[in-house]
Amino acid sequence: MSVVVPVFNESANLTSLWSRLKPVLEGLGRPWETVFVDDGSRDDSLGILREIAAGEEGRVRVVELARNFGQHSAILAGFRQSRGEIVVTLDADLQNPPEEIPRLIAAIDEGNDVVGGWREERHDRAYRRYASRLHNRLTSLIVGVPMHDYGCMLRAYRRHIVDTVVECDEKAAFVPALANTFAKRVAEIPVGHDDRASGKSKYNLFGLAKLSLNLITGFSLVPIQLLSMTGIGISVLAVMMAIGLVAHRLIYGPQEEGALWTLFAILFFFVGMIFLALGLIGEYAGRIYIEVRRRPTYIVRAVHGVDAKPVDAQTD
Repeated sequence: MSVVVPVFNESANLTSLWSRLKPVLEGLGRPWETVFVDDGSRDDSLGILREIAAGEEGRVRVVELARNFGQHSAILAGFRQSRGEIVVTLDADLQNPPEEIPRLIAAIDEGNDVVGGWREERHDRAYRRYASRLHNRLTSLIVGVPMHDYGCMLRAYRRHIVDTVVECDEKAAFVPALANTFAKRVAEIPVGHDDRASGKSKYNLFGLAKLSLNLITGFSLVPIQLLSMTGIGISVLAVMMAIGLVAHRLIYGPQEEGALWTLFAILFFFVGMIFLALGLIGEYAGRIYIEVRRRPTYIVRAVHGVDAKPVDAQTD
């Protein structure tokens, strides 16, 4: 079994995280490894992780990325370095208790391909909870796999799901959603959620909005198809309006009162639709541009602890 932990500026939490994570893994009764991915931290996170790896006789490896590539890119880097038949992802901020991992493993052993954590009682500000709720509903609709909490990184995956996600090599991948599209059986279990022990959240409302936009354009053609249908609808309405105006003019003669404001309203509506269409088309074109350049999703500067003892993927 492998545990992948993306890390970005979490030096204040890493010692506590490891003091809680290690006993949990040792109590599972199966081979394990932990892959920490330092996502370009600017504090002392990398130094602390290297000290942890040096004292664990090869069961801990640290993937050092060249700069900050983002949480999901860091997870992909950890997936590629992991070797367990079951792979668990966990944030380093201790908001999701490591003690919940055995319950995820038990759910995987029941035959599920993906098991997600559901933060029933979130210790976040109200605006974060409402924004996340909207994001989760949108994700469930687009992916076609309803889940309460796509944002929780405390999740478990079978090896074939991890390998398939890595092979996709998408530049703006949203790992939980991508994994669910390949899974036959998906489960969700309630997990604890604590206040952040130290530091600040790496996701603000802008980051969540950006993630949602990537999700929409990365998993669905519905927005651009809706634009096409809207265009057809507007064209039909425009023809009907023209017929109505001609008929009104023939019956009642020229009318000036209110015509200017009507024209302004129509103009603003069409201008708004044009900008919306251009924005969505630009987003899709931008994704194509990013993909065809084939630039790496992340760059590994070094892997510390590469002399680690291999994990037996057939028995864990």
